[in-house]
Amino acid sequence: MWRHGDWITITERGTCTITGRSDATLNRGGVRLGTSEFYTVVESLPEVADSLVVHLEDTADDDRGDGAGTLLLFVTLADPDGTDVDELRRTVARELRERLSPRHVPDELHVVRALPRTLSGKKLEVPVKKILRGVPADQAATRGALEDPAALDDVAAIARER
Repeated sequence: MWRHGDWITITERGTCTITGRSDATLNRGGVRLGTSEFYTVVESLPEVADSLVVHLEDTADDDRGDGAGTLLLFVTLADPDGTDVDELRRTVARELRERLSPRHVPDELHVVRALPRTLSGKKLEVPVKKILRGVPADQAATRGALEDPAALDDVAAIARER
């Protein structure tokens, strides 16, 4: 028996596809949300090439204090020049609300050039969350282990803007 903490799907050929990190399961206002469910819906949209979702839990400094925290969705676009981002925000909200639940609708959608992934293709949900919470990008993830190390800089820029 081997337990490594990832959600997988075993294909008809007997191979495995990693579909989401179990340690990145979101808990929004007491409702557990799996990241792979987000990705299935969001990445089925023709405008979206890739996506990554993180949940920032409320802190003592948050004004809302409703326990829902803030859900952030990062996307890369299939056609960066031909996509209306405002329309995409509306489409993503509608699809997630209808196909999953209102709790799945992100509070923020950010378009980035690339998403941080490991050399083996895993999305870096936990390091992205750390960056958004103020951890320097170089401390949150090892750049040498990433497909595109500059993708961390995109997330860090958004963290600074927030």
